[in-house]
Amino acid sequence: QLQLVESGGGLVQPGGSLRLSCTASGDTLDNYAIGWFRQAPGKEREAVSCIDDSGDMLSYGEFVKGRFTISRDNAKNTVYLQMNSLKVEDTAVYYCAAGVYGLLLADEYDYWGQGTQVTVSS
Repeated sequence: QLQLVESGGGLVQPGGSLRLSCTASGDTLDNYAIGWFRQAPGKEREAVSCIDDSGDMLSYGEFVKGRFTISRDNAKNTVYLQMNSLKVEDTAVYYCAAGVYGLLLADEYDYWGQGTQVTVSS
């Protein structure tokens, strides 16, 4: 069974950068589209970015467009989310998820990681 583990979160100052990783085990990640989602306290889970199984189609939530970049290295069974120009409002738990379609819709994903905390604060 596919398992996903996020890493790379932490505390960063506004304007700083972090790179999140989502590494798969139990199956090869090249069989799946991957989405990144985030959830802040008291708020609904929202889509951040997604990438299809081949890496040909990338999508971003409007609020992170131009600041975040999703990529994948299927040889390493890993998907990355490079986050630049971080803002306080980016503070959330970030989750990666695997599914079929590579859409910015949480219901389309079948497997989820446990999340990694990103805190943006001065």
